[in-house]
Amino acid sequence: MALKKKPVTGMKDILPAEMQIRNYVMSQIQETYRAFGFSQIETPCVEHIENLTSKQGGDNEKLIFKILKRGEKLNLETAQSEADLVDGGLRYDLTLPLARYYANNGAQLPAPFKALQMGSVWRADRPQKGRFRQFVQCDIDILGDATSLAEIELILATTTALGKICPDNSFTVRINDRGILKGMATYCGFPEESCDQVFIILDKMDKIGEEGVKAELLEAGYTEEQVDKYLGLFASVTKDADGVRKLGDILKDVMPQSVTDGLAYIMDTVKDVAVAEFNIEFDPTLVRGMSYYTGTIFEVSMEGFGGSVAGGGRYDKMIGKFTGTETPACGFSIGFERIVTILLDQNFQVPTQSEKVAYLFEKGLDSSRLSQVISQAMKQRAEGTQVLVAQMNKNKKFQKEQLTKEGYTDIKEFYREGLR
Repeated sequence: MALKKKPVTGMKDILPAEMQIRNYVMSQIQETYRAFGFSQIETPCVEHIENLTSKQGGDNEKLIFKILKRGEKLNLETAQSEADLVDGGLRYDLTLPLARYYANNGAQLPAPFKALQMGSVWRADRPQKGRFRQFVQCDIDILGDATSLAEIELILATTTALGKICPDNSFTVRINDRGILKGMATYCGFPEESCDQVFIILDKMDKIGEEGVKAELLEAGYTEEQVDKYLGLFASVTKDADGVRKLGDILKDVMPQSVTDGLAYIMDTVKDVAVAEFNIEFDPTLVRGMSYYTGTIFEVSMEGFGGSVAGGGRYDKMIGKFTGTETPACGFSIGFERIVTILLDQNFQVPTQSEKVAYLFEKGLDSSRLSQVISQAMKQRAEGTQVLVAQMNKNKKFQKEQLTKEGYTDIKEFYREGLR
């Protein structure tokens, strides 16, 4: 059987030029989040299959890369269901593993705990341009803080990082609350058991527009009176904190006013203290599909890029499913791959990188002369310069062109009779 040189479908090789940008973005994210007091942790890439299929991951649970049992535990002859064959899977996000991690290690961690995670996740999704089956996520989460400070810190940290990485791209934070979504649906006469269906249709607003949402709601069997009242409520709401408060007045009979007061407080505070330049807007159509969200939800959209580049929200019930005791939790995830794509499309050059010098030596250089070349390189490396030492290729012109593309600004050539 011939060996295959291309990556597995949905995976990709990363060349040095892109890797340099990826490392830069990671370092900027880490540096920013540490300044906000987040501690970096790591969880295994393999999780128990029971955890991954606990009905908390939404559609991601349909995209799990499952792992067969090993050795004596794998018995193909007696297996009657998938559960007899599978005991693990590759994580599809970093949130569920974090909940397990905190349930297992919480006694050794500070309260509240501010966690930073950066790592690969895997989803057996249909590959397409810009979407792969293995990709990196960068998450920050605050566990054990039920106050609005958690949301404020997460939004400020994430927007500060995005402002440093993409200073020329304007972006907007869109914010909502699952309580407001439920309150609006209840106010307009939708039964509680139908809310999930209503929200799934509402989540398509960006793609199919108001008329499309109306058509689907009517097709699902809801009355025209319910649907018109619902869509009219969205049209009457402004995007600022005052709009949130006014909506709270309208919904006061079906929803605690503390929900809208809390969201308005978050918006006001973020606007007052933010360092990065961005807009923060109330978006009552924002749903976010993950079923584990319980309160505030948010997304970041960036100029020149369709879809969101970051998102998150509050998930106060997930950890309790491991421990039996509910623990408040809130998180924000930067779409690392999307940010890298934006920078690659802009032909981004990593700033303030150290000088890169290449030493090319002629084939047949004796050991004494080669030692001199390497010693000179070591001296420059000690001074902070990045130095590549390599033998000249036959096609030296092409070799130098490639080095220039990789950012080498000074190319020195060494020959048997001395430097040229």
